[in-house]
Amino acid sequence: MSETSSQIALTLPDGSVREVPVGTTALEVAAGIGPGLAKASIGAELDGELVDLRLPLRQGGAFRLLTAKNEEAGDFIRHSAEHVMADAVQRLWPGTEIDVGRQDHSEKFQYDFRFPRAFTPEDLEKIEQTMREILREDSTFERIEVDREEAAELFDGMGESLKVERLKDIPEGDTITIYRDGEFTDLCRGPHVQRLSQIGAVKLLEASGVYWKGDETNEMLQRIYGTAFATKEGLEQYLERLEQAKLRDHRRLGPELDLFSFNEHAPASPFFHPKGTQLYNCLVDYIRELLVEHGYDEVITPQIMDLELWHTSGHYDNYRDAMYFTEVDERQYAVKPMNCPAHCLIYDTRKRSYRDLPVRYADFGRLHRYERSGVTSGLTRVRTFAQDDGHVFCTEEQIGSEVIDIIQTILELYSTFGFEEVTIELSTRPAKSMGTAEMWEKAEAALDSALRENDIDFSVNPGEGAFYGPKIDFHVNDALGREWQLGTVQLDYQMPERFGLTYVGSDSAEHRPVMIHRAMLGSVERFLGILIEHVAGAFPVWLAPVQAVVLPVSEKFAEYGEKVRQQLAASGARVELDSRNEKLGYRIREAQLQKVPFMLVVGAREEETGQVAVRLRTGEDLGANSVAEVAERIAELSRTRAKELTS
Repeated sequence: MSETSSQIALTLPDGSVREVPVGTTALEVAAGIGPGLAKASIGAELDGELVDLRLPLRQGGAFRLLTAKNEEAGDFIRHSAEHVMADAVQRLWPGTEIDVGRQDHSEKFQYDFRFPRAFTPEDLEKIEQTMREILREDSTFERIEVDREEAAELFDGMGESLKVERLKDIPEGDTITIYRDGEFTDLCRGPHVQRLSQIGAVKLLEASGVYWKGDETNEMLQRIYGTAFATKEGLEQYLERLEQAKLRDHRRLGPELDLFSFNEHAPASPFFHPKGTQLYNCLVDYIRELLVEHGYDEVITPQIMDLELWHTSGHYDNYRDAMYFTEVDERQYAVKPMNCPAHCLIYDTRKRSYRDLPVRYADFGRLHRYERSGVTSGLTRVRTFAQDDGHVFCTEEQIGSEVIDIIQTILELYSTFGFEEVTIELSTRPAKSMGTAEMWEKAEAALDSALRENDIDFSVNPGEGAFYGPKIDFHVNDALGREWQLGTVQLDYQMPERFGLTYVGSDSAEHRPVMIHRAMLGSVERFLGILIEHVAGAFPVWLAPVQAVVLPVSEKFAEYGEKVRQQLAASGARVELDSRNEKLGYRIREAQLQKVPFMLVVGAREEETGQVAVRLRTGEDLGANSVAEVAERIAELSRTRAKELTS
């Protein structure tokens, strides 16, 4: 069937096509299929986008209705529970102003309130109880389109000055909608469930203070986080995952394992302790091995460079809100947020031939980017960090082979760390970008071809490319099934143009190279935060800051314990001696809590035989081993970068 100006064609999951008039709602489509489906429907999806059941459809495409059985229905449920929470707060404390909720409802909901004090745990209990009472009312959601003046008058009359201000953020020409359930009304794009009884279970999680619009110069509002599911079972499973996540939280494990700390004298900037630095360096050393294997040359570049450089690169126009600036001798400088302009300067220090290409630079230089205090979080969102950064200058003909080599290296790298579930996205031109449409089309086509020609599965993420070029992003799932974006490969025709970079081709004429930006881990700091949680702090032997600890049964065997420590240290193992005047059981427990892979107990029998009694952090007892055997085991597990402690 073909669409006409008055009809749209919806392709259902079974492949059938349903033709309906323009303006038909998803709920009307459901009713046309059957009353049971209409009653059970929570929302709909059109060409991958979640849509409200009451939204008039203006175009056709792949269409499906969502019920409580669909995972995507959770977004509708949590977004709707958000409104129920705000309703409950206003019922308990009339006159409380509401700001905005959360954009991402995949796991949580939230609302910010103009409230005179911090919410207490007792407040959350009251709010949650009131929410349950509201759910029993089983109101239906009503979607209402209004013009800007109507909305401003409505919310001004309600005393919602924050909403009146938020109206100014809605672009001219955008449809303005309000949603009403029962007596509660809010400015919202949706989508929402049909009726409140489709929200099966709710739980408020925590409260915190936040600055309005995330700007610390603005007033402090009070935020409440919560979650909701279609069933109590779904909620219980989620809460169990949250408990597991708390146990693995790198912000807790980092200090407990003496890896890193933060200090108010350097906000959102980690201090790595000796053990954390050992871990950090092991990770970087592994990346350096891969760099040599794949033909990269490492460079070191300045931290602070003239502001003019950042105008040339385009960063000042497109990235300045995230940059730090300084002045020296009445000259303006910027602290580098990225390495790419410096690599362009190195490339341009001499004449290049096509025979020199590709030129591959790697850089672990420290970067600084300003992140608002409201969004910084442990190691995963910091203001100073290093990337396993690399840039390739190549010919257009070399793009495919270079991109594929990077992709294969990235996938090998993730496998080493136990990230087996990897998804790949191709992100295209964003609204704010440099260069011509033709250049972007060429760059996007080059990355698309490299992926397709090598049978690599990927999805397209429209409008999410870097400002200078399209990119391929890599997402991994950790041990708890959470998704993290890590590596990236970005194709850039713009920067070589802006810096006037050239090479002499086989035709003796000058040509413009193409620049590939790539990071495999992303930020080293962020990757470490993710890795700590993935392995719950129990690092594989090759990464463990302390690989073994020698534990004398009593003080009289401390001398033999030190001899064992020295032998292992001489073999290259990272080993400590714990001869404190504490019970052996206590020291074993301490070593387990510190996630030390091998605990080597020594007493009279071990001293007599020149052996050690080996225990693993898992509690497994391997019995008596010679020191040489232990040293060999540690060396082999390190050499092979094994994930387990036993073969």
